[in-house]
Amino acid sequence: MHALLAHLPNIDPARRPARAQSYLKAQKFPSEDINALITEIIAVLDDPVFASAFAPQSRSEVAIVADLPELGRGARVNGRIDRLSEADDEILIVDYKTNRPPPKTEAEVPQLYATQMSLYRAAAAKIFPNKRIVCGLVWTEGPTLMKLSNEFLDSQMRQIRARLDPEGRRS
Repeated sequence: MHALLAHLPNIDPARRPARAQSYLKAQKFPSEDINALITEIIAVLDDPVFASAFAPQSRSEVAIVADLPELGRGARVNGRIDRLSEADDEILIVDYKTNRPPPKTEAEVPQLYATQMSLYRAAAAKIFPNKRIVCGLVWTEGPTLMKLSNEFLDSQMRQIRARLDPEGRRS
């Protein structure tokens, strides 16, 4: 799923199903599952809610590295963003998740993902200082895009700070 979401946006939409089928067969997916998986993937790519994440200016597997001194001396984020889209005033960061069933609210997002996305947002804010950073998770079942609110991500950063510096000494 991840590889197809990364590479199919670069393929002509009319050719995507055939390319996906070839890839899945080569990966030895069970033939009875292939059509359902292709339908799910194409639904993600064709959904207007996802348009900017899969637009021509977007990129897949974007490495990101940034120092985050606000988390403590030597704090650094080093990760790989599944999909990044840059517009004039906004950066959209998307990560793919295959949880089944997917969470319905931010409060249900697993802590690992919440931490990951808040750190990606903080790093992107350093790299793109004059742009609004928007983060979302693509839950492949459905499919659905869950935009993560600034309040949610800010709360996650406060929790990360507290875990790294429990006594508030900024050590």
